[in-house]
Amino acid sequence: MQRHKRRIAAAFSAVVSSLLLSLSFSAPTAHAATHNPIVFVHGLSSSSSSWDDWVADFKADGYTAAELDAWTYSWSQSNVTTASQLNTEIKSVLARTGASKVDVVVHSMGALSSRYYLKNLGGTAYVDDFVSVAGTNHGTSVASWCSWLYTSCAEMVTGSSFLTALNSGDETPGSVNYATYWSNCDSAIDPDSSALLSGATNVGVGCISHTDINNDSGVYEQVRDFVQ
Repeated sequence: MQRHKRRIAAAFSAVVSSLLLSLSFSAPTAHAATHNPIVFVHGLSSSSSSWDDWVADFKADGYTAAELDAWTYSWSQSNVTTASQLNTEIKSVLARTGASKVDVVVHSMGALSSRYYLKNLGGTAYVDDFVSVAGTNHGTSVASWCSWLYTSCAEMVTGSSFLTALNSGDETPGSVNYATYWSNCDSAIDPDSSALLSGATNVGVGCISHTDINNDSGVYEQVRDFVQ
């Protein structure tokens, strides 16, 4: 009787093992997300549409619509307020896509709110790559024309209290990979060197205007290669 039971148990075990082996070959393989989602942050007097060309380029290079998040915010408000909204936006993107981190690509004043988020709101835990395209990282004298109209513009003036605090200590905090792309004839950023960040990969792209740099195909290819 015991021998008979052992035979039945052995036969049952063999059937289970065969079934599990079959399932291991037939079950579909789960695929992780191919790319980090990219969150695009526009600058002063702009909107998400300023990224249309690059969004199309990223799609052509294999990114899905779900992986590309160009959003619009009220550019006249304080960059501190925008940073808080960016925090919410990134958490929404992560929840929607199931990704653990995003890449952040910014233009012009978009660098200020994004860097505030990284430095002060715990953003370094959720961002893999940070790309500043013609970012006003250390301010610009040109912002003086609108500093009396908009809080965001006043914060962008070279030497403002906002920028002094933002650039104190480590300009590239955390384990984030930082890159800046800057033009040597950018009339919106004075001086041109304002766009550079200590600790980042700083790339001069030649003479490209401020409004063209974030839809330039050559700059796009460098940005794409950096975030991949």
